[in-house]
Amino acid sequence: MSGWTGSWVHEHLGVQLEGASGDDLRVEELVGLALRRNPRRAHLLVSRVLGKHVPTDPRLVRAAGLLLGARVAAELGAPAPTGWQDPVRAALAGHDGAARDLRDRAVALGGAGVGEDVCVLGYAETATGLGHLVAEALDADVYLHSTRRHPAGAVQLGRFAEEHSHATEHRLLPRSPELLTGTGPLVLVDDELSTGRTVRNTLAMLHAIAPRPRYVVAALIDLRSAEDEAALQELATELGAQVSVVSLARGRVQVPAEALRRGAELVQAHSTPQPAPAPPHPVRRVALDWPVTLPDGGRHGVQRPHRAQLEQVLPALAAQLDAALQVPAGGSVLVLGTEELMHAPLRLAEALADRLDDRGVAVRSSTTTRSPVLAVDDPGYAIRGGITFPAHDDPVDGPGPRFAYNVGRPDAVVVVVDDVADTPQLAGLLDALPAPVLLVTLPSAGPLPTPLHGPEFGSYAADEVTWLLKDLSAVALEAPVEEREEAVQNGGAHYAESLPVEYQPDPAYLALFQQALTGSARRLAHAVGVLTELLLAERGPDLVLASLARAGTPVGILVRRWAQHVHGLQLPHYAVSIVRGRGIDPVALRYLAAHHDPAAVVFVDGWTGKGAITSELTAALAEHELATGARFNPDLAVLADPGRCVRTFGTREDYLIASACLNSTVSGLVSRTVLNATHIGPADFHGAKFYAELAGSDVSTDFLDAVTAHFDAVRAEVASSWPHVAAGDREPTWSGWAAVREISEAYGIGQENLVKPGVGETTRVLLRRVPWKVLVRPDARAELGHVLLLAERRGVPVEDVADLAYSCVGLIHPRYTRGATGADGAAAQVLA
Repeated sequence: MSGWTGSWVHEHLGVQLEGASGDDLRVEELVGLALRRNPRRAHLLVSRVLGKHVPTDPRLVRAAGLLLGARVAAELGAPAPTGWQDPVRAALAGHDGAARDLRDRAVALGGAGVGEDVCVLGYAETATGLGHLVAEALDADVYLHSTRRHPAGAVQLGRFAEEHSHATEHRLLPRSPELLTGTGPLVLVDDELSTGRTVRNTLAMLHAIAPRPRYVVAALIDLRSAEDEAALQELATELGAQVSVVSLARGRVQVPAEALRRGAELVQAHSTPQPAPAPPHPVRRVALDWPVTLPDGGRHGVQRPHRAQLEQVLPALAAQLDAALQVPAGGSVLVLGTEELMHAPLRLAEALADRLDDRGVAVRSSTTTRSPVLAVDDPGYAIRGGITFPAHDDPVDGPGPRFAYNVGRPDAVVVVVDDVADTPQLAGLLDALPAPVLLVTLPSAGPLPTPLHGPEFGSYAADEVTWLLKDLSAVALEAPVEEREEAVQNGGAHYAESLPVEYQPDPAYLALFQQALTGSARRLAHAVGVLTELLLAERGPDLVLASLARAGTPVGILVRRWAQHVHGLQLPHYAVSIVRGRGIDPVALRYLAAHHDPAAVVFVDGWTGKGAITSELTAALAEHELATGARFNPDLAVLADPGRCVRTFGTREDYLIASACLNSTVSGLVSRTVLNATHIGPADFHGAKFYAELAGSDVSTDFLDAVTAHFDAVRAEVASSWPHVAAGDREPTWSGWAAVREISEAYGIGQENLVKPGVGETTRVLLRRVPWKVLVRPDARAELGHVLLLAERRGVPVEDVADLAYSCVGLIHPRYTRGATGADGAAAQVLA
């Protein structure tokens, strides 16, 4: 044994590495030896291909991880990789271009088909990045790593111990328990297997939570004894599962009986005080365009679309780093990750290395660690130097010291942290580094928020709808209607930042609601049936309903009820927020993608007017796909489409949907949704209030039950009519938008947003906004009793328009709009 691979430890402690015979690499080619400051185990195996304790060419690190993943794929039935050992040796020897060539060869092995529902679990902290790479090679559905953090809001699915470690506690905090359920193989990834005890603890815990028939354990090196191997197979028999192990190298470590005592003596004898720090080098921050929807690591789970998203953005991120670094030709850069944050820094370093190759700049990657290791400046020792600094995050095991090893003297250091770890204490690391620092802070992918259910939130039963909303019931958000209108029209505020005061109907108006419900319930039931049958025929029985809160939520519940009543299906149903001008809630989309196939999600609303929400949804989902890779179907499904803006509808007639007559008291006692930066953070769902105090006036269930009561009566009609709708001309013509433009011009309004077409939108104008006029088609008056009553109560003139494209149209008062035109617009300005 010679060189850094372990001769010093062998000579002083008697620890011996012995490689197994065979066609693979020898274990001593992949690891060296150092001494731990740990009473449980004297020696530390220091990997040459992990990029943890030793700065390494990031392309070699990625290649090793992908090759390990290819070995797993072969174990699961894919073709085995061949002829990789000599290229690995060439890369380890530092031959020109060898690491890049090896990486390219390993990437070409990727995507080996091993079937669906593959889950990969990595171990914190050392194997978090390695697990990412194995998941990439397998094209795994899910990657998750254990963690020693426990952020607020995270739900612990399981925990296990690593007895020999200095930090024993491991926690599993997936954003959803479903990430660890399934029937496909589960792959456990660690950098080394010494006894396999930690793996056995993990398998027992995981199998108790979500049993699988097949497990594969993957490690760069396998050092288990025959007894350890037998213990793993005994556990497999006990679990009734198949468990196999793959590695890049196998061997043994021979440890003398007195190693712990002798190791402690050596640590004490060779420990020297850390020298006084030199004056700190300058620190500059660079704000990378890292998408907020891209997880920075696998602490709460990473899925296949996230990998595609990362590949898409890496070149641009490397270009940003290159521009910020300005390293001279022939220089060197260290990209330093922090503890569990290994993969993102590695991939940034790899992309930067590719970019700087032609300038002769050497890029290396490593990571800070919790492992206390003795540093000895000897050519035969793996850890030649180290930096000690205080913890800068808030781990569950306390604020002990942290370390960075073999940093050397690069021309620049790129430190990569997540926002949780970017604290004032980080200065302890930054000030100790021996070169100018470029600090990169990534948005941490925290746990997803917990959804809301009735009766704690809303008056609907818990199984009718899951609200992907933040409860703002205790927050005062209501403002007078005219005050809100002025702020919205003059650009001083967005309509979603506050709430109107909830309209409380009197007995006369409630009587009109009941009359309207009685007269329209059968008609509504027919439209619900047609809409549901269209969806099931065209999207299949595995639909996931996502209603646009709040007008879409009663419709989503009715669609769910029809599917259950007629077909015996139990469709998941969520309510999500969409805000005109701001898009659909991206955190809600993340939640849906984490729990369901995005392609199965159908967005549901009550009706269309001029199609603003239809356009908003299409644009927002396209933007989300570009940012995350998650592809949702933008085809909005509505009960009524008088604006002819969608192709999936129950009817295109503009008639009264009784739920439009009221606000929260017909929508589960939930307010319109709120997007207000004061109360909604980037990791929160959009918000809403639960008006529990209005329970005495709640008719939400009455509305649903009245429509559901007609399902059997219209079932035969629906069965005969929906195929004709399906085969008819369903392409959107956007005639509603054209009609709105004509009305806006005819009345000198100048803003299409102030024209609200259709019965539902007109009702909203009268209940929530400052109405100016109501336009009514004379032949529709008989069905507009509640509109006429509201207009009379608010003193709003009603104007008959014979050729109106809708039953009625509400015009919001343009009094606050600067530059309103026309005689009526000028009069409005004077009135203001």
